[in-house]
Amino acid sequence: MSSITLIGTGNMARTIGTLAVAGGNTVEVMGRDQAKAEDLAKALGGGTTTGKWAAVPAGDIVITALLYDGVVPVVAEYGDALAGKVIVDISNPFNATFDGLAHSEETSVAQEVAKVAPAGASVVKAFNTIFRNVLEKGRPDVFFAGDNAQAKAGVAAFIESLGLRPLDVGGLKMAHWLEGAGLVTMGLAGNGVGHFDFALGVDEFTA
Repeated sequence: MSSITLIGTGNMARTIGTLAVAGGNTVEVMGRDQAKAEDLAKALGGGTTTGKWAAVPAGDIVITALLYDGVVPVVAEYGDALAGKVIVDISNPFNATFDGLAHSEETSVAQEVAKVAPAGASVVKAFNTIFRNVLEKGRPDVFFAGDNAQAKAGVAAFIESLGLRPLDVGGLKMAHWLEGAGLVTMGLAGNGVGHFDFALGVDEFTA
């Protein structure tokens, strides 16, 4: 199983942490508010620990369970503490009207993280196309992207430990299009599907 550090104490940290503990992974929680981190660790159970903010994470895989505009600054703040870690960005940079991305360039939060991450760290985009309620109750496919094959293999193994199917979409530049896919889910939720109880996935067909 994997060793995971969650940076953040919100709903996605709680959801992924719950699945991680159930999957037999070692989990650590870090938050700016130490009391909130400790409360979440206690709620997750399974031997979940807490770390000090900006200290070296115990987990080999570090999941930034933060709002999109906080991810790059936090990775920069942690700096060399993340050296050698696999950083997993799960954020969606939606604009205020949920019909476009907050950044106008062909980039992604994950790609911007890679620019400030320390040497030896690898960045993977994952989980951003899945609504939290579906992650809590369902078994959706998990799309992910990254440039380091070993890092992606580790993230794929973690995803499998959650009882989910990992689907590799390619290099880190594909993170931009995963953020676009996240935007598509919002459009579907507000229009063609009309609710949030669904996820994008892959059905394979044979002749």
